[in-house]
Amino acid sequence: MTAERSSRRRLLTIGLLVLLALVPLAFEQYKLYVASLALVYLVMAIGLNLTLGYAGQISLAHGAFMAFGAYAVAILGPCGVPFELGLVIGAGLAFALGLLLGFPALQVKHHFLAMVTLGFNIMVFLVIRNWESLTGGSFGISGIARPVWGTLTFRSDRAYYVYMLAWAAVVVFSAYWILHSRWGRAFRAIRENEMRAEALGVSLRNYKLMAFAIGAAYAGIGGALFAPLLGYIDAGAFTLDRSIQFLMMVVMGGLGRFEGPFIGAILVTVLPEVLRASEGLYLVFYAIAVGRLGFFITAVIFLSVLMLAFGVRRTRIVPLALAVTMVIHYAFYSLLRVPLPWGVLEGIAW
Repeated sequence: MTAERSSRRRLLTIGLLVLLALVPLAFEQYKLYVASLALVYLVMAIGLNLTLGYAGQISLAHGAFMAFGAYAVAILGPCGVPFELGLVIGAGLAFALGLLLGFPALQVKHHFLAMVTLGFNIMVFLVIRNWESLTGGSFGISGIARPVWGTLTFRSDRAYYVYMLAWAAVVVFSAYWILHSRWGRAFRAIRENEMRAEALGVSLRNYKLMAFAIGAAYAGIGGALFAPLLGYIDAGAFTLDRSIQFLMMVVMGGLGRFEGPFIGAILVTVLPEVLRASEGLYLVFYAIAVGRLGFFITAVIFLSVLMLAFGVRRTRIVPLALAVTMVIHYAFYSLLRVPLPWGVLEGIAW
């Protein structure tokens, strides 16, 4: 009886999600574009959430992995290569380079790993901008065609939204399968305690590499869907700012939560459009989002200080560090009326 109720709830939840996903088909052109962009960001956020939220491997290179998928379909499309094949090639290239980038994860951790992935993103951006014969350089590539299946075309905005929705569903269900398989359990074990995971027989080397590679492949799929949506791409679309935007989605939605990428993608994509009529409110919400990242980084500083000075147990460090951060925040802003130097603290953390 309980199993039947559980299965009914799952079917009901899936049905509601499908209905909600089809609602944007009734939107006007611009709102439909925003909904389509949210699907792209959802795919990107799912990949980063798997790498960072579940495996605990920070990455600021998802903008670069996104570029591989986008340029694969943009370059191969005019050569007669079907869109789906270009997407697979782009995702495969991102997977391979994510696998190579994963090797530094075996040697460095936390902010050092962030610096490695940050440098990779900048390097890819410079290659794209300067390799004009292949990527078009700063002029980019225009006229990127949307998928065509014989007489069935996805050139209209609504048809392409349905096409993107199908790919997003594939990514969501594949990520769900991964996270509820042996791989997902291994990712979570590595995130919580590497030494304990290794003692239980988890191969740190293999699973860290796969976390980077799978997250990069999802980014490649997102990039391939992104290029025909706009019909034009250039190097400026894949800068470090884009990677930080994906990081913001994952952090806002909740690290290591399956529903996190859904929440983050909707907030980062839809909320600015809703608040566009009021520029002041838009900047306030954006500052809150960025401030949450600063709050997280500042908490890491207190974590390190407490670990070195007092040797507090790991289970007690996180709430204590957050409490200390909140107290200092309140003291500076509410009592002393002095702005807290977040920039200096973030610089020290990085």
